[in-house]
This record gives sequence, C-alpha cells and structure tokens, in this order.
Amino acid sequence: MNEDYLINWMPVLVTAAVGFFAIIGLFFIARFVSPRKFSAMKELPYECGIPASKYNWSQIQIRYYVFAILFLIFDVEAVFLFPWALVYMESNPLVFYEMIMFIGILFFGIIYAWRKGVLQWR
Repeated sequence: MNEDYLINWMPVLVTAAVGFFAIIGLFFIARFVSPRKFSAMKELPYECGIPASKYNWSQIQIRYYVFAILFLIFDVEAVFLFPWALVYMESNPLVFYEMIMFIGILFFGIIYAWRKGVLQWR
C-alpha cells in the first residue's frame, strides 16, 4: 500500500479509535457511578410523568399524528426551497420546472388534506 494513502487516513483512524474508547469508557463510568436502588415503581413503564393505568389500551387521536406528518412534509418542502433558489440562479430553466412540479404535487396534497378536514383543529 502507498505510504501517503495511510498518512491521509491516519487522522480518521485516530479519531475513530478515540471516539470508540471514549464511548466504552463512559459506559464503564456510568455503570460504577449510577445509583442502584431497585423498586417496583421503577419497573413500570414511564408515560410522561403519568402513572401507568392497569388497562393496556387507550384512545389515540389519529388526527394529531396526521397533522404532525403534514407539518413535516411541508417543513421539508421549505428546506428544499432555499437550496433550489440558489441553484436556479446559476443553472438552466429545467430546474425551475422541476421545482414547480414538486410544489404542485405538494399543493395538491394540501388541498386534499384540506378537503378531508385534516387541518381542522377540534
């Protein structure tokens, strides 16, 4: 193997080794320093500070999850718009039409969600 090749990868290998040993060391430190008082209350599942009920089911409102998914979709769209604007300034018009199609698909998605009543917060 070429010696220059090894020299170029040496910082990566050293950083990986230091990171690996740091993680292992922190696990060992946490094992010895952490308190070890076990109780029946600690064995229960944690539900956001609310004691768990004896029933295994609960009523879940799916509209909150759908609203969150729609937020993520349009948040990702906003993330794509800024780099697109920078690329569009320096490239051909094809990039413009590609982004118009992307925004159009998302626009039809928001119209569909609006007509289905998903965006109504009750």
